[in-house]
Amino acid sequence: MSGRGVPRGARAAARGALVVFAKAPRAGEVKTRMCPPLSHAEAAELYANMLADVLEASASAAARLGLAPVLAVHPPELCAALAQDAPTPFCVVPQRGRDLAQRMAWAVRECAAGGSSRVLLRGSDSPTLDASALASALARLDAHDVVLRPDLDGGYNLVGLRAPDAAIFEHPMSTARVLEDTAARARALGLRVAIEDAGFDLDRIEDLGSLARARNGAAGLCPRTLAYADARDLWRHVPR
Repeated sequence: MSGRGVPRGARAAARGALVVFAKAPRAGEVKTRMCPPLSHAEAAELYANMLADVLEASASAAARLGLAPVLAVHPPELCAALAQDAPTPFCVVPQRGRDLAQRMAWAVRECAAGGSSRVLLRGSDSPTLDASALASALARLDAHDVVLRPDLDGGYNLVGLRAPDAAIFEHPMSTARVLEDTAARARALGLRVAIEDAGFDLDRIEDLGSLARARNGAAGLCPRTLAYADARDLWRHVPR
């Protein structure tokens, strides 16, 4: 894995790696399930603010937990553009593979090749996923091989792996069964699986309701996201 001058040796010295999967915040290509009622421009701006919050929180958590922070960008040709705004500690790399399963497997293999015995993969659309959730997943890898943190739509927003095995992703992704299928695949490989408490992603307009309810505890984690939602009064779109 290469990017922004972070050699394999430096990453290997860390306790493991924290990989943030992100997309370039381009209108019509991110958060499209929120459109309508959001415009494609609003959805992209919301995601850009959320990504900035997630990267700042992840950089801080990685430093506390002794993890090497990695930002994996899609599409690959916009890697340099996102690297300009990413917090300094991040190694910024392009995602590799034709679908999400292949891209996640590639990241795991690269981290393992770089000496990371423990890898946490997180999405960029879970603004309330905090350092305590990351620490809990990392700690549970002492007794488990795979740790999954569910979201509300049958998927997960965090996966932790010990002695990383990319084969756990060899099944259909982005389905309502992806959490169940990933856990089943891991168990079929003889791996011990732990399931963490559920969180939520901002994927649908209804998910803004979850963010509103979590606001008091999330203000320090996602100030840009909340400020943008306030400025555009996105809350008015939440179903009553």
